[in-house]
Amino acid sequence: MIKEIIERSSIRSYTDKKISDSDIKTILEAGRLAPSWMNVQPWHFISVSDEQTKDLLCKLSFGQNQVRTASHVILCLADTTAWDDNKFRKILQAKGSTEEQINAIIQNPTLYPKLKGDERVLLRTAEQCTYAMAYMGLQAQNLGISSCVIGALGNEFTESNQDLYLEIRKKLNIPEKVYLMAMLTLGYNAKPELQMKKLRKPFDEVVSYETYGQKFN
Repeated sequence: MIKEIIERSSIRSYTDKKISDSDIKTILEAGRLAPSWMNVQPWHFISVSDEQTKDLLCKLSFGQNQVRTASHVILCLADTTAWDDNKFRKILQAKGSTEEQINAIIQNPTLYPKLKGDERVLLRTAEQCTYAMAYMGLQAQNLGISSCVIGALGNEFTESNQDLYLEIRKKLNIPEKVYLMAMLTLGYNAKPELQMKKLRKPFDEVVSYETYGQKFN
């Protein structure tokens, strides 16, 4: 198993050292290359290092101080417009799908969530964004940069802090139908000697062999 998975943990205390633009771009590239179902890639990332913006994002996340003290905060935006008919068709065409295949896909609600409504589109979009977040976190770990995923914040999902959320959307010029799903704080660990033990459920509690509850020998 790669050591980045074993060693990665959520770090909430950072030094004042700033991350280089080169490393930030490498982390963002990892997000761009993450797996995407049907290759829709319904995400957009904003790299934030501006102190005033980080202060607002800290308030949006109910005062989680690591947002303010991080070198950079990556905003993961769920872009639901990626599922629009024309965009979706272009993606399928780029994959080499025939017109017949494309028409069959966009008439299948399992393959084309727009047929199930806006809520289903948002859920599928958020699902895919989690892959990109995971890839960026592991790439950061590979570079010796610590991270923490922030999901408790005001947005369409929590329906909290809406006035501040709307202010931030305007400040960052976030388009309609594009939603702030989560944030990834990035920085250098200020307390590496206090590395916390990774607490996970036992293997047999979360893994089965062939049928649910059958232990994996």
